[in-house]
Amino acid sequence: MVKIIGDKIELKEFTQEDIDELYYWKFEERQQEAKKWNGPYIPEVKQTKEEYRKAFEKEEKIPLNVPGSLSITASGKLIGYVGAYWVDKNTNWLETGIVIYDKNYWNGGYGTQAYQLWIDFLFRSTELHRLGMSTWSGNIRMMKVAAKIGMKEEARIRNARIVDNEYFDAIKMGILREEWDSKNLDG
Repeated sequence: MVKIIGDKIELKEFTQEDIDELYYWKFEERQQEAKKWNGPYIPEVKQTKEEYRKAFEKEEKIPLNVPGSLSITASGKLIGYVGAYWVDKNTNWLETGIVIYDKNYWNGGYGTQAYQLWIDFLFRSTELHRLGMSTWSGNIRMMKVAAKIGMKEEARIRNARIVDNEYFDAIKMGILREEWDSKNLDG
């Protein structure tokens, strides 16, 4: 069982209760503040709780049986999750992400710490060559978090996303193993 402990948050493998709580945040919570920032340009079909649970069971492991996602808890409360999926197994490239559903934990360093611990865990536990992330130019906080942990902007596809009838750029950021190694040797 993977468990990574920081001073603000804990990352751990999902329990059945965590999956049910995540379902609530993703589909039932009334305000849905996180959806305004996490890929609001991607249409999402509501799943039943059972369909959602089955999707978790099918989640693909990444190298060395590393889980594809972990829950984020703060003070024992589930507030979001970190995840990763393959872009290209031939070049050892994963795309990563983070969602903090509970807006009471925004802007307090929780997301930065969770994402840093996740990226560190992925590089330490695998032979991955690169980790990336995708967002949109309206999600300034995500771009700042990625930059704080050492990711660089690698691509900007102009006017590729529509949010609230306004065009935004698609943003790709990433970090190579040697950049991560260098950052961790220096700091």
